[in-house]
Amino acid sequence: MTSDISLEKKLEALTSLKNIGDKSARRLLQAGIESREEIDALGAVEVFKRLRVHYPASLTMLWALQGALLDLPYYQIPADIKSTLLDELGE
Repeated sequence: MTSDISLEKKLEALTSLKNIGDKSARRLLQAGIESREEIDALGAVEVFKRLRVHYPASLTMLWALQGALLDLPYYQIPADIKSTLLDELGE
């Protein structure tokens, strides 16, 4: 029961971030990412790469992760930031 409470708290913390819904939060947890702090420490690109090991993910997910860090909707990520993320992604 404690693990269910812990899981719910982690889900709640992740879904409180901009752009992160329940499905994305569950995928983040399954990829070993449990908090905003971890997303920040690893960076949006590294988290995106880890997600893609487990799930197909479009670039929208990369924008969503960066938006979660910047507290911006994914569709408002500036072009220069998207370009930097793509360069870092190497694709």
